[in-house]
Amino acid sequence: MTTQLETAFAAIDAANAQDPNLEDGQPAALLYGQRMSAEQAALCPHASDRLKIAARGQHIERWTLPRDTYPQGRAGYLEWRREQGRRHAARVGAIMAEAGYGAEDVAQVEKMLRKEGIKRDTEVQALEDIICFTFIRHYLGGFAQTQETEQLLEIVRKTARKMSPEAREKALATFEMPEAFAAAFA
Repeated sequence: MTTQLETAFAAIDAANAQDPNLEDGQPAALLYGQRMSAEQAALCPHASDRLKIAARGQHIERWTLPRDTYPQGRAGYLEWRREQGRRHAARVGAIMAEAGYGAEDVAQVEKMLRKEGIKRDTEVQALEDIICFTFIRHYLGGFAQTQETEQLLEIVRKTARKMSPEAREKALATFEMPEAFAAAFA
């Protein structure tokens, strides 16, 4: 018998498997969801289904709203990101409801995906920590090649500020970082 969690994961993965953008020969959104689940399992091995689903679906169908449909610059980026959060929350919430999860669980996952309550809600913060670890482990290296040194350092500082103190400490113990990056996590 398939569990609610397995049903939700299968639906998220099926949606993300449609991503036309490939990374390492796989649909990029599908790979991202799998990486998020791996980081979640490592950082929060006793996570609730809600956190597991939020991690897996964090970028569900992200390619359907390209960044270039919004104005360039920080304001355009933030508007795009907020809309992505709303879309991800609604899509994952619908998948959860179809899998049989109740309204309270759906609402909490939607809250996590909209990033409402960072630093105040433990599950929202846990998701943010998972996102940051996934970024550092899998995407920072490639991203670094597209940024000037000072811009990159500022991005690393912002990433560290989003993380819980425990996650920053674990990041220092987990990743080899240049001294300037490590200082942002200390």
